Amino acid sequence: MPAFQLPFPCGQIWAGQTRTNHSPLNSIDFNRSDDIGDAVVASAGGKVTRVANEGNTSYGRWIEIDHGNGYRSRYAHLNSQIVSVGQSVSKGQKIGTVGSTGGSSGPHLHYEVRRNGVAIRPVFNGATAYFYGTKNYTSKNSCGGGGGGGGGVTGTVNTSGAALTIRADASTSSAAVGSVPDGAKVTITCQKKGTSVTGTYGTSTLWDYIGSGYIADAYVHTGSDGQVAPTCK
Repeated sequence: MPAFQLPFPCGQIWAGQTRTNHSPLNSIDFNRSDDIGDAVVASAGGKVTRVANEGNTSYGRWIEIDHGNGYRSRYAHLNSQIVSVGQSVSKGQKIGTVGSTGGSSGPHLHYEVRRNGVAIRPVFNGATAYFYGTKNYTSKNSCGGGGGGGGGVTGTVNTSGAALTIRADASTSSAAVGSVPDGAKVTITCQKKGTSVTGTYGTSTLWDYIGSGYIADAYVHTGSDGQVAPTCK
């Protein structure tokens, strides 16, 4: 079986609900407060086999990924889909956003894993999901060191030319401890709120810790609005 993880960025906490009247029975509904538009990521690497829109019925907007050996994952009721059929995706790569399309009664992600076409109980980080009821899960998707996730979330600095100052803390008045060039790839290990900064991607109080210090998230593209990494302690 592929090493499936939660279909959300590292460190996020989601309530997963399973119930005896769910269709299919072994699927899970994930939700948290104000979750519409939140990033949905691939729970394992694979190739996209379906990017569909059922309109106001069933799954609504949904995606299916083939992981090999008969395993496929499905992500339904999406607000948006940003991948295409035939595209290869890596574990933790953003594929769409949480929505309330199709037969959904409110914003959530309907998630399922299928083996040879039959829905099975999903496994996250080596542990089978809780059946039946609701359980809070913390995503470990692409958190780990080495390969793939690189120990955090990857972002791209976009300042339209100037180097971005690295600060000792999440404040524009904090000491400068270095800089990163425009276009550089950075690994965000955690984030916290600090001085409000207006940058390429709007105004934000989020700052990203990149190992040597903090940079303003308003200048960093991660493929998702809002916090994508754990909160810095």
